Amino acid sequence: MKLVLSALIALLFACGADAQNLAIVNATVYVSPQAPAQHGLTVLIRDGKIVAVGMHVLVPDGTNTLPCNGCVVLAGFWNAHIHFMEPKWDDAAHQPAEKLAGQIDSMLTHSGFTTVVDTGSDGENTIALRRRIESGEVPGPRIYTSGPPIFPAHALPFYLDGISAELRSKLGQPETPPEATAFVDKNLALGTDIVKLFTGSIVKPNQITPMAVPIAKAAVDEAHRHGQLVFSHTSNLEGTRVAVESGVDVLAHAPEETSGIDEPLLRTMMAQRMTMIPTLKLFSRDDNIAQIRAEVSRFHALGGRLVYGTDTGFLPDYDQGEEFRQLTQSGLGFREVLAMLTTSPAELFHVASHEGKVESGMNGDLTVLTADPASGDPAAFTKVLYTIRGGRVIFRAK
Repeated sequence: MKLVLSALIALLFACGADAQNLAIVNATVYVSPQAPAQHGLTVLIRDGKIVAVGMHVLVPDGTNTLPCNGCVVLAGFWNAHIHFMEPKWDDAAHQPAEKLAGQIDSMLTHSGFTTVVDTGSDGENTIALRRRIESGEVPGPRIYTSGPPIFPAHALPFYLDGISAELRSKLGQPETPPEATAFVDKNLALGTDIVKLFTGSIVKPNQITPMAVPIAKAAVDEAHRHGQLVFSHTSNLEGTRVAVESGVDVLAHAPEETSGIDEPLLRTMMAQRMTMIPTLKLFSRDDNIAQIRAEVSRFHALGGRLVYGTDTGFLPDYDQGEEFRQLTQSGLGFREVLAMLTTSPAELFHVASHEGKVESGMNGDLTVLTADPASGDPAAFTKVLYTIRGGRVIFRAK
């Protein structure tokens, strides 16, 4: 079986070198979340970039053409809150390529993700994994990573009790602002892309320890000095206030304790151009899930930016269906959810000039579905036929 899988991986990469030139013919295309569906279109990718989208596109001889038969083509999906923290990612630099490819398939690419944001992991492992993906050795999405997060001093979350001593030693728990600055610089030296703070750390069930504002602000200021976004797990009102006062860019979750998260605070967050990642699946069994959905819905209604993310990798269940169902229950239509998956994260990461739409000049990152999410069925977003990154097929439904 291992030899068969290795042969399939080798075949994938043999095809992948040519697959930077790719055509999808007779497709339904949403060029952006706001655009109407256009039917019978061809999307042509050359050298990893979209060069044409239209009804009468000439496909050059020898171009790899994917069967479509009315499939739905969207810009490549982002998942802006995942983790490479499970033991199976340990020693990613030396694991067999086919093993990593299978793990990435089951966790990410089968759901259409062409770009992911790791918001907390062993940075050395995650950067080694990214390096192997970018070299073409392992098919996978583009990875942004925070490396190890920063926690309040002596206040690791109780649910991290089971992590290894080695990983625990890498987690930041600064006691002073200079220590926070130094930890950000240490992660930067590893090659990380963002900073992740726990401005509200759940040290015991029903007990949350906030990060001191001067420590959070020192980390934020250093990250911003280097052009990095700062994500924060806030947990409750106090943690959210720390995030607001310190200038955090992104709430990595909707605050799960909703008491005090009122409209004036949401308006302040919006005025500071903060972004929220709901991660509603994480809270879907909580007694107050309706209140968390209302919090997300109100933030969006006020003009706040929402970006898609699920805590995949912390949650061992990789299915995305519940997140889409919860977002629909929050009153978000398919176009709003599609923006969360495409244009909104591209704008957040300042790559909207070449990511997030199906237009000429954009990167050839596409998610191709067998169902149209305009149908009103949130599960349509999970019906992935192909995941394409830079013109290479990195997932193909069997």
